[in-house]
Amino acid sequence: MPALSILDLAPIAQGSDARRAFANSLDLARQAERLGYRRFWLAEHHNMPGIASAATAVLIGHIANGTTRIRVGAGGIMLPNHSPLQVAEQFGTLASLHPGRIDLGLGRAPGTDQAAAHALRRYYRNADDFPADVAELLRYFEPVQDGQPVRAVPGAGLDVETWILGSSLFGAQLAAALGLPYAFASHFAPDALEDALALYRRQFRPSPRLSHPHVMLALNVVVADSDAEARRLFTTQQQSFVDLRRGRPGPVPPPLASGEAIAAYCTPAEKAGVDRALACAVVGAPATVRAGIAAFVARHRPDELLLTANIFDHAARMRSFALAMQACAEDGADAG
Repeated sequence: MPALSILDLAPIAQGSDARRAFANSLDLARQAERLGYRRFWLAEHHNMPGIASAATAVLIGHIANGTTRIRVGAGGIMLPNHSPLQVAEQFGTLASLHPGRIDLGLGRAPGTDQAAAHALRRYYRNADDFPADVAELLRYFEPVQDGQPVRAVPGAGLDVETWILGSSLFGAQLAAALGLPYAFASHFAPDALEDALALYRRQFRPSPRLSHPHVMLALNVVVADSDAEARRLFTTQQQSFVDLRRGRPGPVPPPLASGEAIAAYCTPAEKAGVDRALACAVVGAPATVRAGIAAFVARHRPDELLLTANIFDHAARMRSFALAMQACAEDGADAG
């Protein structure tokens, strides 16, 4: 079984606030560390009432400071919103404070709507500059050269594990060309998954940072004591996607009465769209999830899995990730 990690959005549930979301994220990260998860990543989103991880580097520092061993990072930083130098300085600072524990995943999308993207970086041209921005950012982590006019302080000469994130062939091709590890957003945009993986593995060029292709796939995983209860908990994420597609994002909603109730919440066309977006999901009791994850791994052969779960109740979310790790550990033991 590949190593398991967690993708967190610091979810703000209905009736709660960002302060509670941050406390819950730290609580989850500490449990993840105890259970043996490899990484705890936070994602940059803006103008989203249900997501509190907009200031991603700040929150990474909070999580890293409250844990001791688990790697903490960005899944990811949306580079069109930032200058490469600022990102290098932020993650150079994090790597100086927490050596050997900081990951930097870089995405090409703004992680928000056009109005917020404009507010974030008013003079940015377009995402076509992403490859050049990535190259510039990577240079800031190299040792300083004689005559170098601009340097990242801190940042230069530091080991910051850098990933390319993507949901299309563009990111796969860039990660392969730069010799970087690649994380695919299969948890919400799985359409190009197989083609992107094949392209990345076929075109990968070894680099000083990475000698062989290395892939992490994101996967929605919701685990409860029964299949029916897990499907009920999953309706929170389904509702959130429907609301987002309707242009009405809000705080994380409570689950519906049952997993089947989602059909009445949306139109058939909306349900089909959500089912397609969330196709990479394993939802059920531990035995169901163990078999589902094993099948996903056998089909796509990832080096790592990045599990995510948008569950309304914090205790249920904590239990879901604990049961997921237990299920995967049992699968590994059975295979051995």
